[in-house]
Amino acid sequence: MRRFRYLDAITTAFVVILLVANLVAQKIFRVGPFHLFGPVSIPAFTTSGAIVLFPITYIFGDVFTEIYGYAASRRAIWLGFFGTALLYAVSAVVIALPADPQFHNQAAFIAVFGILPRILIASLIAFWAGEFANSYTMAKLKLITKGRWLWTRTVGSTVVGQLVDTSLVIFLTFAGTFSGGKMVEIILTGYVLKVIYEVLATPLTYLVVNFLKRAEHLDTFDTHTNFNPFRFADSKGAEVKQV
Repeated sequence: MRRFRYLDAITTAFVVILLVANLVAQKIFRVGPFHLFGPVSIPAFTTSGAIVLFPITYIFGDVFTEIYGYAASRRAIWLGFFGTALLYAVSAVVIALPADPQFHNQAAFIAVFGILPRILIASLIAFWAGEFANSYTMAKLKLITKGRWLWTRTVGSTVVGQLVDTSLVIFLTFAGTFSGGKMVEIILTGYVLKVIYEVLATPLTYLVVNFLKRAEHLDTFDTHTNFNPFRFADSKGAEVKQV
């Protein structure tokens, strides 16, 4: 992969946002109900603290695939995956170290950083599957639309990727703990909010994509790309158009 002006900076921002989103994901909060006007109201709903930041990672995924191609997105996903795994591993080691008698916040530290193995496995699997589903859908839709109608692939890829991610992480984390009805509520609420998030962010996505295409002087189409997520070599089948 050739050297780009902004790719490393965007990849770093992606990983940082992902790590912070994972730290706040453990909090389940309830919002609402909201009264709009007349008989119209939005009922109360329950969702995870990850809703604040995690949808942004899918916007990053769209940018990676749209500008730099599937290979760049694959690289960023694996960096995020291993970064998250490292965060959890280091947290477990630090929690296990004996606390100094004058350190009185061990319980609070465990509450924040004490990720249970089940949550760790669920979040890693869901992130990996959801991000690759998002990137694959984005790349394929770009070929189908011949690079037109960016909004169809940013929203379409999120519809697919977030469905995979949200369903997996909630089911793997709470199956046997929450009732089926509660899990469906959390899945549907989180999924709908994330898709709405993406739709509302579409104008900003357009601005970022257009800026990067001009700055990097390219527009990538994954015409003959090997979409194997375990292929770490750069994609040789991507068609790069100068902008």
